[in-house]
Amino acid sequence: MFRTVSITSFIVAFICIIIHWIIFRPKANELFGADRRLRILDPLRFLVFLLTLLFIPQKLTLIGVLRKLVYLLALLCFVVLFITGFFSRLVLGQTISGYWLMLHATFALVFAICVAILAVMWAYNCRLNKKYWPWLQKILQQDMTDSAIPRKHELAQKLSFWLIVLLALPLILSIILSMFTFFGTHWQELLADIHRYIAVVFALAVVVHTYLMVIIQAKR
Repeated sequence: MFRTVSITSFIVAFICIIIHWIIFRPKANELFGADRRLRILDPLRFLVFLLTLLFIPQKLTLIGVLRKLVYLLALLCFVVLFITGFFSRLVLGQTISGYWLMLHATFALVFAICVAILAVMWAYNCRLNKKYWPWLQKILQQDMTDSAIPRKHELAQKLSFWLIVLLALPLILSIILSMFTFFGTHWQELLADIHRYIAVVFALAVVVHTYLMVIIQAKR
């Protein structure tokens, strides 16, 4: 059941992202200029552009650099956790164990710390202001002239961020509590199942959030 739900969810999510990218992707002329040569190399230019998003801009402050480094470390940990957590279960049909489990547990600790730091450092920038709910402002008949218009996909990106923060706690607690013997075998298995299903939703939220970050950065 878990294997079917997970594979189906990931396939649907990636298909939706591909369709969304085809429709809303940044135009090559906007990124590279209309007078560029060898336009056949545009796919390679897009790849290089995506890789440059990982670089740390020189204009960032010390806090900004620290936040970017923590984000990159969290992204690296997520990739390792995704591979170690889902490969054995979805591809091999086996429970994670051995070196895979040791690697998964090691990076999980680092990832949890990074998520906690990012939750604090990004909370203010990801707050949901009244500018995101213009229909509500119209009902309340409030003036919105002072509210800045949010960028496209900004609301979805912030909602996915808060979803990640909210899911992080039950994701961590479920696997920690399952290690205690006083819960009994049944509850340990139940907590492990809860951890797996939350991990699927959490992974989807991270993938969507990362994709929206790329889209927003590319549209600037």
